[in-house]
Amino acid sequence: MVFFIQTTLFLAFLLACCSIQADADIKRYQFDIVMSNISRLCHVKPIVTVNGSFPGPTIYAREGDRVIVNVTNHVQYNMTLHWHGLKQIRNGWVDGPAYVTQCPIQTGSSFTYDFNITDQRGTLWWHAHIMWLRVTVHGAIVILPKAGVPYPFPKPDLEQEIILGEWWHKDVEVVEQQGRMLGVPPNVSDAHLINGKAGLFFPCVDTHTYALQVEQGKTYLLRIINAALNDELFFAIAGHNMTVVEIDAVYCKPFTTNAILLSPGQTTNVLLVANQLPGRYFMAARTYDDTALPLPFDNKTATAILQYKGVPTTVQPIMPKLPAPSNISFAMDFNAKLRSLNSPQYPANVPLNVDRNLFYTIGMGVNTCSTCINGTQLIASLNNITFVMPQMGLLQAHYNGIKGVFTLDFPDNPPTTFNYTGAPLTANLGTSLGTRLSKIKFNSTVELVLQDTNLLSVESHPFHLHGYNFFIMARGIGNFDPAKDPGKYNLVDPPERNTVGVPAGGWAAIRFRANNPGVWFLHCHLELHTTWGLKMAFLVEDGNGPDESILPPPNDLPAC
Repeated sequence: MVFFIQTTLFLAFLLACCSIQADADIKRYQFDIVMSNISRLCHVKPIVTVNGSFPGPTIYAREGDRVIVNVTNHVQYNMTLHWHGLKQIRNGWVDGPAYVTQCPIQTGSSFTYDFNITDQRGTLWWHAHIMWLRVTVHGAIVILPKAGVPYPFPKPDLEQEIILGEWWHKDVEVVEQQGRMLGVPPNVSDAHLINGKAGLFFPCVDTHTYALQVEQGKTYLLRIINAALNDELFFAIAGHNMTVVEIDAVYCKPFTTNAILLSPGQTTNVLLVANQLPGRYFMAARTYDDTALPLPFDNKTATAILQYKGVPTTVQPIMPKLPAPSNISFAMDFNAKLRSLNSPQYPANVPLNVDRNLFYTIGMGVNTCSTCINGTQLIASLNNITFVMPQMGLLQAHYNGIKGVFTLDFPDNPPTTFNYTGAPLTANLGTSLGTRLSKIKFNSTVELVLQDTNLLSVESHPFHLHGYNFFIMARGIGNFDPAKDPGKYNLVDPPERNTVGVPAGGWAAIRFRANNPGVWFLHCHLELHTTWGLKMAFLVEDGNGPDESILPPPNDLPAC
């Protein structure tokens, strides 16, 4: 029997408030990390979950609220949770990446994530930030505007979160370890998921298809999240256009499209009008893959059903026309349409002058590996540096002045200039290893150009910066030209995000103001590449006085 789910914002928010406490300004949640037996695609396996649900529970709050989430770890794995896209002003202690801002919550222990939601509203998400556990440990964050503040777009009749994900039949940690031992990419996922279900094109469809019931003439706000580990995903609904109104919890200029593209970590809010003949229409998601090498990827399509009220379930759904998996032109065109709303109430405060220019090359490589079966392993680097995770939190080491944990010599530019996107380079692919950070002066304006390279192969990379939003000034194919390409920058209403997709064989230029002191992670949000070392961190110095300085650590901060 297909599950029909229709969730109104009012009911969902009311239930959340009633289950937490009456005070609307403080939202309290208890997250128990537990093993749960979950059946998908006729396979039953134990997975790590929050409170036994997959996907995990949604956090509901309003702009300005304080959120307190107590996390108790009952499983054999260490655990941390990251509140993806929340800026955590001066409060990096609760940001969540393991060994960057905290040590993990060990088995049998608890930690309380206590944070304020400041000047943010929209759709974000939370997920595990250690090993590959976020494959099943994730959920939505819905931040409503302050009471009495309307959306800057037509008010929807109903709202619903749509979480896109991946599924492996095997234990994903075992899959990742097998790949690490071989020194090659691990097996790709066995299915994609929409709200935890794969859909009608997979075994055991009766219980593994998500359905959203709609009424003709009504408008729905879909809060769409790409929680997949390693896949950028197209999403479309048969017979229906979508109006994009928000990206990464930032309002944008509305535009209509028949499909959207989300990199892992990104969120997109769309308005959907149920204006077609009553029927059953597939919602579908599948991979966008622009890798030059013929590497395997999960090319299977996940489906859910848009079910008009009163239509029998025996009616065969209509399939949407998704872009082809390698449709680079659609990807570039879609991203080019994204613009910040830039209204008087929601201005785009674009840094026009730059204090610090950074240029980071993204590369794949091969290093020797004494524990790998083949004696070598694939790795990844920024500016030819493969990041090595420390044994304690970088923020702790910085705050307490502990020496020997990291260095502050991450280079502003790559060690060698070459034709970054020319013919593939397959020799001299070794990298240097280190826990090297880049120190940034408080309140300085930073421009960072992320340049993909042809080391082994060009490939798109979704980069996420913790602690900040940034403006995407421009994106392009080929080598970034510092003399010409800044002339293409959008200085008026560039899209503001926390995760940017760097195109395969291309570049992306972002700007941000470093007004949030702490240690903030920058990494590719393809979990495979993060594991291979495609990451680094910024150390943003304190400013003047306590209001521009890192807050003291919480008393229950986990020890290493």
